[in-house]
Amino acid sequence: MVITIILFVLGFIFLIKGADIMIEGSSSLARKYGISSFVIGLTIVAFGTSAPEFTISVLASLRGSTGIALGNIIGSNISNTLLILGVSAIIYPLWVKKSTVNREIPFSLLSIIAVGVLVNDFLIDHTPPSGLTRIDGLILILFFSIFVYYTFGMLKSKENIFQKTVNEFTEEEPKEYRAWISFIMIIAGFISLGLGGKLIVDNAIKLSHTLGLSEALVGLTIIALGTSLPELAASAVAAHKKHADIAVGNIIGSNIFNFLLVLGAASIITPIGFNEYLNIDLIILFLVTVLLLFLIYIGKKNILGRWEGMTLLILYIVYIIFLAYRG
Repeated sequence: MVITIILFVLGFIFLIKGADIMIEGSSSLARKYGISSFVIGLTIVAFGTSAPEFTISVLASLRGSTGIALGNIIGSNISNTLLILGVSAIIYPLWVKKSTVNREIPFSLLSIIAVGVLVNDFLIDHTPPSGLTRIDGLILILFFSIFVYYTFGMLKSKENIFQKTVNEFTEEEPKEYRAWISFIMIIAGFISLGLGGKLIVDNAIKLSHTLGLSEALVGLTIIALGTSLPELAASAVAAHKKHADIAVGNIIGSNIFNFLLVLGAASIITPIGFNEYLNIDLIILFLVTVLLLFLIYIGKKNILGRWEGMTLLILYIVYIIFLAYRG
């Protein structure tokens, strides 16, 4: 039991550090060849921050642990919306861009509906089994392509939602390494991601069996929170440095990446099964996203203040208690 927990924690260390090294090496290589910060943020860094969720979902699906595969993504997005935005808003009130309110949050709601429809084959067509097939994955990737096209169009209006480059959070220029060092960092990052993901999935399955917990519960709570740690750290630092204007857009963007790109790509690699009781968590995610939109509109318009942040944080605690009760 103790060894299982140690390996589980070690997996998170490998996973998060692997994503960090991969991002740093990729960003350095892109800068060396004159690729803009916006494109780096939209592609390399944005995918890098979603790499932990992607790695775990693919490995869990390959192991047949569908509760972990989808629970990880749904739980991570709920953590992003309630925990990360809640903590960030408590640290410093968050100013929300008009484009985030009018476009990104509605697009995030659309992505939740799209996944909800695609995974519920049995409820809609009465055709078992429910889940994401490779065709479903292609549909999600097509949705993501539309989102990317729209995001590139924002270059003209200078409202970038994926300015997730390192210097946004550290106020420092990312280091530029020699090309061969950058390649080694990228390879090392991928190896670390794979090793960390395997350690987490294997030991999460052992923990769920030992403690008598469902795999979905482990995916929705411990794994989801662990894979959200990079976003939590980045958003908390951004809020502390009063870069509040980027926090909400980046979290919503991460949610869209997770649902459309990560689930789409993962289900193309291997179809992902779906436990129907996860519909409750999909509905909760949809409702808290609608609530986020409501909280932005009330009070000071386009401001997510400290009391709104406290509301989100309390709701996250209530959600965790609900999950523990549900088992």
